[in-house]
Amino acid sequence: MAVRIKVTVAYDGSRFAGWQIQPNADTIQARIEEALALIAKVPVRVHGSGRTDAGVHSIGQVAHFDAPAELTMNPVNWLAALNTKLPATIRVLECDEVNPDFHARFSASSKTYTYELSTSPVLPPFQASRAWHLPRQLDPVTLEQALALFEGRHDFKAFSAVRGNEDEETDYRRTLSESSLRRLPEGYLLTFTGEGFLYKMVRLLTGAAVQTAQGYFRLDDLASLLDQEPELPRGKSPLCAPPDGLSLVEVRY
Repeated sequence: MAVRIKVTVAYDGSRFAGWQIQPNADTIQARIEEALALIAKVPVRVHGSGRTDAGVHSIGQVAHFDAPAELTMNPVNWLAALNTKLPATIRVLECDEVNPDFHARFSASSKTYTYELSTSPVLPPFQASRAWHLPRQLDPVTLEQALALFEGRHDFKAFSAVRGNEDEETDYRRTLSESSLRRLPEGYLLTFTGEGFLYKMVRLLTGAAVQTAQGYFRLDDLASLLDQEPELPRGKSPLCAPPDGLSLVEVRY
């Protein structure tokens, strides 16, 4: 009988085309499946908790796979074997046997993302591709007020990008239990925790909050983008933040 294995994965996404396998693209999922095939000698499918876009990082992505029944490797063996087959920019941090009904995506109860903003006059080289460089002054009070608007349950359609599989039945309501701000020595760290996120939702929330904190967008206009009436023309987030500062931190079950 196949054994289901849950893995927690960290990666620097700056040189990858995202999590999901795509034709003619270097992705995290593809690299992990290639590593599994080398170990198991047969194709092994990996299921992630969700997609991360090109350039997005993770310290807590979760995935699962079903180890072939003929293999007797335990989770410790899988952890070591996978990391010998993966590039240094992808690391399996934890490896555990789970119940056969566990699913990395459908069993998840919430996720936490962080987004780092750098306000340093010159972006330090070790933050390249790891933070959004914003040397123009931000108003932290307005930034915090903007983020506070997102907490609770809302229709976030104005903060979602088109993936191509949407229809009239698509539900854009999500609940954010946290949308907060922490000051760093030369910047800010935004934290978003919710039951689930729409396509590019965190980047669109971040872009809108930053535009508001820089004085390009009003707080009341930002608030009006939430819970818009379906029959009326809908506004959209004024800006999608770049992927550089975004990291998937934790998936909870």
